[in-house]
Order: sequence, then structure tokens, then C-alpha cells
Amino acid sequence: MSQFFFNQRANLVNDVIEGTIIASPWNNLARLESDPAIRVVVRRDLDKNNVAVISGGGSGHEPAHAGLVGKGKLTAAVCGDLFASPSVDAVLTAIQAVTGDAGCLLIVKNYTGDRLNFGLAAEKARRMGYNVEMLIVGDDISLPDNKHPRGIAGTILVHKVAGYFAERGHNLATVLREAQYAAGHTFSLGLALASCHLPQDAETAPRHHADQAELGMGIHGEPGASVIATQNSAEIVTLMAEKLSAALPETGRLAVMINNLGGVSIAEMAILTRELAHTPLQQRIDWLIGPASLVTALDMKGFSLTAIVLEESIEKALLSAVETAGWQTPVQPREISVMPSSLRSTRVEFEPSENSVVADYVERVTGTLSDLEADLNALDAKVGDGDTGSTFAAGARDIADLLQRRQLPLANLATLLALIGERLTVVMGGSSGVLMSIFFTAAGQKLEQGASVAEALNAGLAQMKFYGGADEGDRTMIDALQPALAALAAEPENLQAAFAAAQAGADRTLHASKANAGRASYLNSDSLRGNMDPGAHAVAMVFKALAQK
Repeated sequence: MSQFFFNQRANLVNDVIEGTIIASPWNNLARLESDPAIRVVVRRDLDKNNVAVISGGGSGHEPAHAGLVGKGKLTAAVCGDLFASPSVDAVLTAIQAVTGDAGCLLIVKNYTGDRLNFGLAAEKARRMGYNVEMLIVGDDISLPDNKHPRGIAGTILVHKVAGYFAERGHNLATVLREAQYAAGHTFSLGLALASCHLPQDAETAPRHHADQAELGMGIHGEPGASVIATQNSAEIVTLMAEKLSAALPETGRLAVMINNLGGVSIAEMAILTRELAHTPLQQRIDWLIGPASLVTALDMKGFSLTAIVLEESIEKALLSAVETAGWQTPVQPREISVMPSSLRSTRVEFEPSENSVVADYVERVTGTLSDLEADLNALDAKVGDGDTGSTFAAGARDIADLLQRRQLPLANLATLLALIGERLTVVMGGSSGVLMSIFFTAAGQKLEQGASVAEALNAGLAQMKFYGGADEGDRTMIDALQPALAALAAEPENLQAAFAAAQAGADRTLHASKANAGRASYLNSDSLRGNMDPGAHAVAMVFKALAQK
């Protein structure tokens, strides 16, 4: 089973290119008409009076390379198959299509296939009379002693510099010189938790190390230079920043690019950006590029950091506007802004007080819910996620603890209900805590306005129904709570009748084949029938405890 959305494997790259062209914000891209095996994306607004900047390589690195074609960046991108260099003919076709008298610069990542195919195409083009230069980028620092470091994400910064000078009409010698300078001052390091899926019919399992990460990743899913024993974001970014710092010149301001290798969530990229801001390297950073997917490896669960040493012309080039979808405008790092709040405290103010009757009721209710924890969890496991008992018990134990420590306003029932509502939002998780808090808070407010206890509790129920969206018959605790409170409103002193009504309501949930609210609403009728709703059962057992003499 493939882990990759595609139609036909043979047409995958063509489909990627077409989708890129369709979505281009400036409508400035075109596919070069040629042999079907030759895939070249060019600028529609081509000006052959300027130096042409051509790059490319294997596909699977989107938005590189087609998404980087446009004003101020690439003139053309030559797209090979997935992770495979384009052919000599494809590169030569691109050169002929976009190169005028000003000549062209080929920017090539330092992989053997790209060097050979682009290099031979350059030689053939020169023989045909074209003025062609080729720059090989090797920004990867993962293996310091490697004579041929790989060209990875930092290559697109070289594109940016070359495109800037080409767009302004500089000659080929100048464009090459500035691009060479940028390439010589660009340093990248990648890391991944897992390699990428490949789009093929057979399922591929990405390489993964439990609780470890691969440091020194390329952009083709190949193994990293080493495996490190952590997946902690702070430790990882600190280590990468240290290695970048060791490779960088001792002085000079920096622009740093945070590149998503394709499979990292936006949330994680934000965390990694935050971690970078807490490293010593941050002190040298004037500009941030990203976090964004800029040079990917399909869906690799990894990212890379690239630092380029700033010089006046490089900085101008990086900050200049472009018309490409695959570039991120640099931003200056900034301190975290904190806006002062003027919100008044909503905490319930109270003085502890005594009332033996109320204390007895509180003790019965909290004790009942604590004792029911295992039974309610077992019920919930059949129709939900198995935590109803623990959720109710957590609230009950908190109130019981306050009772034991004599920290409840037992003589002021309105304040007591408000306080219970406040505490339940703190200690009860999920929707149950919020719903019960709404119930007690609203009831407390109504009681303070002079309502009876029964009227106040029914007012609390009304608010809980309004906000929660459930009603009687929806297979929730309301199936027991509403009839119980209705009975209480009719006979305020008859707790036995309230219990009988609650129990009858809970029993009806045994036969309900459809839940219209809560987690049970996602289950089929077979999973529900014969299983009592745990919330309704809890309500019935509370009224049973209250009714006991």
C-alpha cells in the first residue's frame, strides 16, 4: 500500500510540474515544449538580454526547483525523475531555450549525477557557441573532511544571489563571482527522525530509530552521517547550532534558513525556531528565512539549518522581492512581545463556614463518586474512552479534600455552588469538567438572586444544555439529571422521587441505540445497545446517596 498520493508512477513528476504551474501566484511559468522525457519549466516573462540562471536536479525536493522559477530567482528549472539527475539532453534543451548573448549560469548541487549531466551539457552548449558557466554548490558540513560536500538546502540561497544580479542586468562574470562568493559562505546541516516514503506500489517503511535521530541528512533519504541518542528539540537544535558555529567564520552577521524536509508539522517547525532563538548562534543572526518547506525530500521527517555569512551585496540580494511561490521573505528575529492584561480576577471570594446538613450532603456525593470510579470507567470503556469514572472522581476528591480541611463556605449555599464550579474546571478534564462547572456556576448565580434550590439547579441544567448542546434522549447524563431535577421541582423535599426519576432515566440509556452527543455519538448502535451511559449512571447513584436517610 503506497503512502503517497499519486495517479500513475510514470507520470508523477509531470503531474507535479503541472500542479506547480497551475498554482503559480504570478501566472509566470510555462513548461517547455519538447520530448515528453524532457521536463523544463521556464519563465513566461523571459528576457534574453539578461544572464539566464538555470538549476535543477532530481524531483522530490519541491518547491525546488520549479517553484523557484520567476523574476529575481531562476530563469529555468530542469527536472529529473524522483531523486535522479535530468539527462544531458534535458539540460542542453533548457540552455538553448533561455540563453541569449548575455550567457547563462548553471547552478548545480554537488552530486555526481548532476555534475556529470549538467557538465556535459555545458560543454556541448559551449561548442554550439553559448556562453556558459557552471557553479557547483557544496554547503553540507556534516562530514568536515569530505572533499566533495553535498549540495543541499543552501543551494537556493545561491540561486537568490545569482538571480538578483542577473535580474539587474549584470554580466555573466559578475553573476558568477557573486554566486561563488555566496556559495563559499553558505553552510548547511540536516537532521531527521525518519527517512521518506517512496511513491511506489509496495509499502516502504522509512528508516526510523526509536528515541534517536540521524544527524547529517542529505535530501534523498540516504542515511545520515551519524545517529544521536535524542529526539529532544532543544538538545537537537543546540547541537546543530554548535556544529554550524564551528564551521562558520568567527565573525560576520548571518542569515539563517530553517528548512522543513517535508514531513515536519508546522507546530514542530515553530518549536525548532523557538529553540534556535535560545542558542548562542542567535546573537549573530540578523535575518531568518522560514521556517518553511523550501528544499524537501518528499515527506522526510526532518529539517535543516543553513547559515549564510552576510555581506552588503548578499544581504541586498536576499531581501530583494521575487515572483516565485517557493521563496520566503526574510524576517528579523524579534523578542517575544507580551501585552499586559487588565482582566479582573474571576476567582470566587469566600470565607469558610460550617453547616452540618450541607456537609453531610457534600460528603455523600463526593464519597459516592469516588467509590464509583472503577465501575464508571468500565462502563465508559464500552461506549467511550474509559475515563468517566476517573474524571468524576478527580472532582469529587478535590471537593472532599476541601471539606476535610474545613475550606468550604457551607453556610452560604450560593457561594458553595460557585466555588464547586470553579474547582471542577481546574481538576476535572475534558468536557465533563466544563459542563459540571457550568451547571454549578449557573445554579449558584440563580440561588444568589433569591431562587429556591430546586429552581437554581434547574437553571444550571438549562445552561448546561444550552452550552453543551445535549438534551434528554441524547444518551448523556442529562437523561438522568433532567427527570431528577424535574421531580425535585415538583416535590422539593422528596429526594426519593428524584432518585427514582434519575434511575428510570439512566435505565432508558440501556435501550438507546443512538447517541446524539458526546463521544458515544460516533459509535454504531450495536456498540451502544445494552450499555448504560456512565454519566447517567453517576447521576442516578448520586441521587440515591442523597435520598438515603
